[in-house]
Amino acid sequence: MPMYEVEHITPLSISQKHQLAKDITKIHSELFTTPSLFVNVRITDISRQDVYIAGKKKQTNRIIAHIRPSPTRPAPLLNTLCTQITTAWNTTVNPHAKPSDELELRAVFVLGTIVAGREVGFELPPAGEDGQWVKENMEAFKAKAEAGDRDFRDLVEEVGRRGDLRGEED
Repeated sequence: MPMYEVEHITPLSISQKHQLAKDITKIHSELFTTPSLFVNVRITDISRQDVYIAGKKKQTNRIIAHIRPSPTRPAPLLNTLCTQITTAWNTTVNPHAKPSDELELRAVFVLGTIVAGREVGFELPPAGEDGQWVKENMEAFKAKAEAGDRDFRDLVEEVGRRGDLRGEED
């Protein structure tokens, strides 16, 4: 449902890319009760793009999150998202948290830009209603899993492990 765009200038290894995608998926999934199948992460090397900050050409690493807007996602929660993503970046890419070098994550922007969409054949629910949406679509998810769709087998297993996706309180 969300789309995260990791734009980097520092070279990232395949394992670093995998780890960032895994961490971003986990962070978003747990903060917003979203099944991981619906968290999209695109990682792009922008070292050859012209980017300007304060009117000056500047090469930086940044992450842009496109999410569904909702009053259930207040600024403090979105700031928590930014902090957790920055921590994940530092753990994977910049473990010594060196400022002002090519390893630093200089920006995390959260944009409430996804107002409607379809993903793997399902209409996206309004933000904050993912748990109800999972309940309403669980039979269809199970049917896809039983038909051999590995993504939906993983989704059904994830729902089985996560009480938040089933509407249960911890």
